Amino acid sequence: MIIRIAVYNMEWMKDLFNQDGSVKTEGSDGERSAELAQVVKAMDPDILGIVEGPDTTVSGTKSTTKQVNAWAKHHGLNPSYKTVHGFISGGQQELCALYKSDKVTLSHKPTRAISKNPFDEAFLVDTTDTLIKEHYKHYRPPLELSLKPVGGDEAARIIIAHTKSKGIFDRVDMARFVQVSERNRKKLFAECLSIRERVDQWLIEQPNRHVIVMGDINDGFGMDFYERRFARSAVDFLLGDVWHPERILKHVLPQPRLGKYGWTPSTSRFTDKGTGDTVNVLIDHILISQRVKAKDYIVWNPYFDHKDDTKNAKVDALGRTLKTASDHFPVSVVLEI
Repeated sequence: MIIRIAVYNMEWMKDLFNQDGSVKTEGSDGERSAELAQVVKAMDPDILGIVEGPDTTVSGTKSTTKQVNAWAKHHGLNPSYKTVHGFISGGQQELCALYKSDKVTLSHKPTRAISKNPFDEAFLVDTTDTLIKEHYKHYRPPLELSLKPVGGDEAARIIIAHTKSKGIFDRVDMARFVQVSERNRKKLFAECLSIRERVDQWLIEQPNRHVIVMGDINDGFGMDFYERRFARSAVDFLLGDVWHPERILKHVLPQPRLGKYGWTPSTSRFTDKGTGDTVNVLIDHILISQRVKAKDYIVWNPYFDHKDDTKNAKVDALGRTLKTASDHFPVSVVLEI
């Protein structure tokens, strides 16, 4: 089975809808909504993992699925597109997936075994190797999906995640900055350890199972100050254990390179509060199990050259749209599963 998948942080997609869940059509929100749709049309994915999707209200007056379905229809996306979402998050950003229902079926299939950390419940994990487990809970429960070709049996399991941000958005002194930085990093590690536990569970049950983990992980492969301090990054946890190489996940992108302005390839940019410099970061990822084959990856970032040092024509054509549609750039890839 050949499918094209993509992951895209759409930056507060909630803002693109009215209070009744209808799509905004005017002003800057209406313009950005159209830009996001233009990017999705260009990517033309069979499955699109959406990060920062519109919210589902506890009252049920609005749902992520209904709003994204309305958005896709309003902008004339592929008519077979349908949306699926999972557990409601604690905030106003949700995880969901848009998929071509004439080719595949996606269903929310959460794992409920209490011993394996259900994603909508609290869990204990030792993030500091002190033999003392700490109490954590996913702020945005990762979305567990079962993928089936139309009329066929399950072909893969998918997890879409948006893990803890390392950013500090309050005014703090340096001592507090260090304290909050360490706290955020441990929360990020804990969430990724929980996701990795689920991946191991699936691959132990069925060693030949196809597994895909994708989303905004808010961390990369680089060794920044705290990664050196803890001797690991959150992505390292997701990739797996070297003592079980058969269960290690592969990245669909090539090894990133560190340069003057950060990482290449990169999927987002931020301003360093200390220096004021713009730094390129690779924090949006697609990871796949050993038996899944990947080809034709694209990082939809108009700021840098792609493989073979040549511009990707589709990315180049979208230029300004990609820069203003979201503060992240999507990643797409063709998979054989």
